[in-house]
Amino acid sequence: MEIKCISGFASITKDPAASASLYEDALGLPLEKMDDYRFMDKFPGANHFGVWPLSMAANSCFGQEEWPDHIPEPTATIEFELADAAAVDAAVQEMKERGQEFVHETRTEPWGQTVARFMSPEGVLIGLSYAPWLHE
Repeated sequence: MEIKCISGFASITKDPAASASLYEDALGLPLEKMDDYRFMDKFPGANHFGVWPLSMAANSCFGQEEWPDHIPEPTATIEFELADAAAVDAAVQEMKERGQEFVHETRTEPWGQTVARFMSPEGVLIGLSYAPWLHE
C-alpha cells in the first residue's frame, strides 16, 4: 500500500455546536456548514478538517444514528489517501491478511469518496480513502 497523504482529519463530537464554537469562534477557522457537519477543504497543511457529529459517523459506518455499544466511541477520525478505489480494496485485503478487523469494508459514500474504516488501538477511527476531488 502506498499512502499519498492525509486526506482529512475531523474531531468526532456528541456536541457539534460546542465543538464548532471552539473551532469557529475561539480559533477563528472559517468552517462551512453542511447539515450539522462543519468543515473546510484545502486547509493549509491538510486537505480537509472537520467537526463530525458522532451520529453522522455512526450513520456513515453502520447506517444508524447510534454508535454501537460493542465498539468504543471514537473522538477523532483520520483518513489516509490512496491512489484510487482499487488501491483502497487492495489495502483492505493486505491489512485483513495481517489480522486487522474493519468497522466496514470498502464502500463508496454518497459524496463520492471510496473508504474503508477501522479503529486504532487509541480509539481513532481510521479511514483508507480515495477522494476523487483530491486528485483533480
